[in-house]
Order: sequence, then C-alpha cells, then structure tokens
Amino acid sequence: MQSSSYVQGQWVTGEGGKTVLNAVTGEPVARVSSDGIDFAGMLDYARTQVGPRLRALTFHQRALQLKALAQTLMADKERFYKLSTATGATRTDSWVDIDGGIGTLFTYASKGRRELPNATFALDGNPEPMSRHGSFIGQHIQTPLEGVAVHINAFNFPCWGMLEKFAANYLAGMPAIVKPATQTAFVTEEMVRAIVDSGLIEEGALQLISGGVGDLLDHVTCQDVVTFTGSANTGRKLKQHPAIVENATRFSMEADSLNFLALGPDAEPDTPEFKLAVKEVMREMTVKAGQKCTAIRRVLVARDHQQAFIDALSEKLDKVVVGNPEAEGVTMGALASRDQVEEVRARIADLQQGAKIVYGDPARCEVVDADADKGAFVGPVLLSTDTPFAHSEIHTIEAFGPVATIMPYETTEEAVALARLGGGSLVGSIVTHDAGFARAMTLGCAPFHGRLLVLDRDCAKESTGHGSPMPMLVHGGPGRAGGGEELGGMRAVFHYMQRSALQGSPDMLADIIDHWLPGGKREQTDRHPFQKHFDELEIGDAILTDAREITLDDIEHFANFTGDTFYAHMDEDAAKANPFFDGRVAHGYYIVSLAAGLFVEPNPGPVLANYGVDNLRFMTPAYPGDALKVALTCKQKTKRENTEYGEVRWDATVTNQNDEVVAQYDVLTMVATTDWTPEAEETAAA
Repeated sequence: MQSSSYVQGQWVTGEGGKTVLNAVTGEPVARVSSDGIDFAGMLDYARTQVGPRLRALTFHQRALQLKALAQTLMADKERFYKLSTATGATRTDSWVDIDGGIGTLFTYASKGRRELPNATFALDGNPEPMSRHGSFIGQHIQTPLEGVAVHINAFNFPCWGMLEKFAANYLAGMPAIVKPATQTAFVTEEMVRAIVDSGLIEEGALQLISGGVGDLLDHVTCQDVVTFTGSANTGRKLKQHPAIVENATRFSMEADSLNFLALGPDAEPDTPEFKLAVKEVMREMTVKAGQKCTAIRRVLVARDHQQAFIDALSEKLDKVVVGNPEAEGVTMGALASRDQVEEVRARIADLQQGAKIVYGDPARCEVVDADADKGAFVGPVLLSTDTPFAHSEIHTIEAFGPVATIMPYETTEEAVALARLGGGSLVGSIVTHDAGFARAMTLGCAPFHGRLLVLDRDCAKESTGHGSPMPMLVHGGPGRAGGGEELGGMRAVFHYMQRSALQGSPDMLADIIDHWLPGGKREQTDRHPFQKHFDELEIGDAILTDAREITLDDIEHFANFTGDTFYAHMDEDAAKANPFFDGRVAHGYYIVSLAAGLFVEPNPGPVLANYGVDNLRFMTPAYPGDALKVALTCKQKTKRENTEYGEVRWDATVTNQNDEVVAQYDVLTMVATTDWTPEAEETAAA
C-alpha cells in the first residue's frame, strides 16, 4: 500500500518514498512518503483552528473522550494485531504495544476525572501566604500551552509509542502531530485511521506524518512541545535544532540505554530470586526480539554465581523458538528490518572487544516457517566478561536486539559502580531478598536511573516486570537515556501546560481561579449552605457557628464510647508530663465530630453524601473549658459530567475562645443540582 498522512483534517497520499518490507517474509508492505505536505500549515491549523476548540473543553470532558476512544479501539484491536505481525511481532509483543497503548488511554481518562477539576485549568499545590495579615497571597496554576505537541517516535512500539504521549497531551488540552518511524508507520497509520473514523475526539487534534518531517521543526515556537523517542545521537541533533534552541521550545527525549539487572549475592541458584532473575533476563531478551529501550543489556551477578547464571539462562534460551510469529510454537519473532539485523551484528562485534559469546551465534539463526535469509532474524546472543571494569564497550555500546552481557561483581559497592557506568539509564532491576543489598543498590543507583524495580519472591506474582513502563510512573532517565520524562500521571499532563505563579489578594485570586483562599471573604446568609443546591452555591458561602464548650465528661464519654483511652485524654499527670500538653486534652476526632455537630444542617436537603476529609491537621490542643466554634466555607465546586450533582469542597476551620486555630481540614460532599431527583439518578446510572 502507499502510506498516507492525516493533514489538516484530510488524508494526503505522498508519492514514491521508501519501500518498507515485511520483517518476516521480506516482501514489500508499504511505500512511505510525506512529499507535498505543508508542514508549516499543519502547525498553523493545529494552533489556530484545533487548539481553541480543544482548550474550551474541561479536563473531565476530554477524559471522557479518551475513555470512549479507548473502548472503541479495544473493541477493534484485531485489525492492529493483523498488521503488527508484519513488523516481526508475536502475539505477546503486539499485546504490549496495542493493549498497552490503549490501556494508557484508559489510565489517563480515569486519572483525569479523579485528579483534575472539571475546569479548563488546574491549581498546582497549596496557596502560599505572603503577608503578615493575610491580604497578599500566592497560588500556582497550570494552563494549557497554546501550541502543538510534536511527537517523533521510534519503530519498536508503533501504537503504544503514540498513545502514551497522546493521552497526556490531549488531556492537557493540546493538539498533536505524530511522526512514527518509517519502518512501522503503516501500523500507526491504521490506528490513526481508526481514531479519526471514530469521531470521538476533536477533529484535527491528531495529525499524522508518514515519512520525513521536512521543515516542520523550523516553525516551532515557545508554545510548542517536541518529544523524541529513539537513538541518543538523533535525539541530540534534534535538541540542537536552531528553532528549538532560539525559542526555548520544550524538548523531551527518551533514548535507548544500557539498562541493568543486578542479582543480589543472597540469591543462590536454588533461591526464588535466582530463578526470577533468569526468567526476567530471558523475557527481556526475547520480547519484541529485544527491541525495547527498557530491555536488560547488562546483568550483574556475584562472581561465585556467574557460571551458574550463564548455565541457567542458556537452558531457558534453548527453549526459545524463533520464526514466523503466526506459526504455532514460535516465541520470538523478527527484528524490524534487515538493516536492524546488520546493525545488531555490528554492535555484537563491538561488544566482543570486551566480552565473549557464551550462547548463540549472531551470524546463524534457525527459524520456523520463514526464510532466515529473507526475514530479519537474529537469535538470542548472550555474552560474558570476567573483567567488567576493564572494558568500556560493554557499558557504552548497545546491540538493540536479543542481546545481553553478564558481568561479575565482588562487593555491593562494585555492583553499584557497574550499574552507574551506563551513564544514565531508563530502568534498573535489583533482584534480591536482602533489604540491605536492595537499599544500598537503590540509593546508589537512583541518581542515574529513571525507574528501579526491586523484585523478590513477595512481589513477583503481581509485578509488571523490568521492562513495563506504567502510566502512573515516570518513564525516562538521566544522561544517556535522554534526560526526559514521559508518563508519570499528572507529571506528563503538566508537561504540556504552563505553570504560572499568581499573586494578589485572596478575594481577587478567588474570583480568577474559582477557589476560595485563606483570608478571603465569607458570605454568611440566613439560608444554611447545606440547603443550597450545587448550582445555587457560590464560592465563599459560609456558616459561622456558635461556640460549644468542651467538658471533661465529653472527653471521658468519647473515650469510653470509642475505646480510645490514650493517656493524654485520661491521665492528668501523664498528660502534663507530655511536653506538648498542659493537662488532659480532647481527642482530635472528638473535635472533628463536635465541629460537624455545629455546622451540619440535619434536615433533608441537596447534600447527598459526605465522602471524605482531606488535609486534616490539629494545630492547638483543646482542653476542658475551651469553647470551640467553626467557620465552614464553600471552597471549590466541581460539576460531574453526565450527572445531576457535583463535588463541593468546604474549608473547615475550628477555633477556640482565643481565636487560635485548633483544627483545619477540607470536608468533601456530593451536592445535588436543582434538577436532581432519585429517579433521574437511577436513569443516569443505568
């Protein structure tokens, strides 16, 4: 097929271009060309026509679109599996790429609704008081950048590589232009077609370049974001592009790295950890035929266990069946192309300057249901060295295929030093049941690694493994790994937004950000706030209660009723001996209960439920004889999409007769709108 690009709302087919071959059969699959594309026009279209529409939606609206899209793609995933076979991927390989990518959409859809407001901007952190009397305050906010996210992706994950970035930029409110690697662009194109045909996201929010990027980067600005996944050499060149440098365009790079697995000296050959390490290395060598930026390249084992590990891993590798991914029994497919075969063989030759091959033959590979001379096949190759500190090649050269090198260490300090010789990596694994070794390795390696997996018998059953970046944790690493971050939950979303510090009076900032701030005005009316529907409530609506005196009988009753007879509440002498108290004090949770009794409106009304308390702090002890009162203020409102109720966050401040703050916290409630009825809610739930 002749590949196409999706440009300014329409499919554009280039002419000529590079012919992509089936990685298994060597037959032509597609011709990829971006000739004739107006790259500056793509950026302008996204900025001027798509961006404003996308930013007008709230986080929750965009999150629901991502969820609907994920459901649609998951239901249609077999069309992507079928094409993925031509890249050399087995069913398991494709599951990581396809289901993993769609799963990332689900994750961000969920996190967007749980962790972000139903608004077009987000608060970042707590308010910062900056004056003695509270009339001057600061608050950080995050607003969407008004440019385009340009994603330049690698060949090994044509689906996941696009979706794990797109999920975050779309939730942030930024349109994207995706440029997949030429070798596997035909798979990415098929998924983009499915996304476009679904009509579930804003039209034009995802554009596709099949082929080269032309002069695209010449036109980026300070409002754009460029991400790159691929080789460190290419990434460094892009990072130094004049337009990126001149405009300080955000640039995030995730490059290949010399990731390690360290097996603790406690893990002798008969231990669960030894077996786990063998299994993990075998999997990382063979999944995607080792073509993963997170794959284990260096295996660190105690010198006494080196040969045992080689023998055990070789026995596992003997069971690997290489060949056509569609053939029964095949467990490892092909590399992405014949060019990759030559590249891997050349890098293995470089590694042999400091290590010897102890398993496999890079020049020869037996395959099932395929022609090794036509397909892009390389079997697993294991190398080993006895002098890892004497050979820099094994720490700086990567064979991007089913290749790993085993190296020994004498001490924990040597193991840490070997891991750090990679010059910065995406991930390292520490396989041990010895907490001391795990702690030393973790603290010694963390500055050089973006993620560390500590694997043992206790977490093995549920562990996602060494090579599985998870949407809620950052994916990236320092140094050679690129210095960037992808994923990481809200960290990834905020990468496409601008953090700004607001300064002003509490009331002025409250009007700007729809969020009551400490020191702001409270509006107390004759009508109790709990009798107001969601759409009637205003930020700053409040109730200032009468005072209630604490008695010793109250404290003792609460202690006996709850069973909380902690000495500070029950023993006067012991309480006085405590440096924080002057005598018996009221229970913190009694104070919270007392406060609720002061501010709650008991009659039926629009408040449907209290679903939590956030940020509870006890500031000043409360003693018998103290009189407590509460200021309860409507702090934030968040309307839930497709429901007849919303979340209301209330600031609760409990003070004593001296106006000292005794306790402070947020009360979280669900409040019905004026349209709410039990029948309507049942219909919405159905």
